[in-house]
Amino acid sequence: MAEWNALLEKIETSTRSPLRPQMVVRVLSDLMADDAVISLDCGANTHFAARNIRLREDQRLTGTGMLATMAPGLPFAIAAQLAYPGRQSVAIVGDGGFAMLMAELSTAVAQNLPVKIILLKNNSLAEVKFEQKEIRNPEYGCDLPPIDLMAFAKACGADAFRCERPDEVRSAISAALNSSHAALVEAVVDAEEKPTKPNELKT
Repeated sequence: MAEWNALLEKIETSTRSPLRPQMVVRVLSDLMADDAVISLDCGANTHFAARNIRLREDQRLTGTGMLATMAPGLPFAIAAQLAYPGRQSVAIVGDGGFAMLMAELSTAVAQNLPVKIILLKNNSLAEVKFEQKEIRNPEYGCDLPPIDLMAFAKACGADAFRCERPDEVRSAISAALNSSHAALVEAVVDAEEKPTKPNELKT
């Protein structure tokens, strides 16, 4: 475990650009409230969140599990905020899953729900892309149009922040978490960062 945690620490403190998603998730983990309710989407973001969040005793984490349903990150976060109005509700999503139900951000704004969305943006259905590569299929249907999701969030009435360099990550996430409104962080991450098996993970 000591060796594994040391490896994760090296990856999570990387100053590489494009951003490593693990680094973004670790910064979020360090900044979240001790009783935050965390909702995961399905995709590569799930791997990074599950591996790189240092879950604390009073935090709660939910996801789709073996159903592998895309798009529930934001709806789960809205439900969590309604169920626990005094707690921080955070969704970790990818751009693919978020785009499927992103109109629900207007619901959060309309209901004055201060949900926080940390969006790992790689313009790709990354989980599917790497699964296709693993079984030696040609990559098909995995590219996403580069939607300006920060502009979309603002159009819905939410706060929005962006980071694409390591020195921008902490301030963007901190600003979102400290906002009294629904807020989104668009973190532009490396599209070639594979959600690896433990034995394949490299610094």
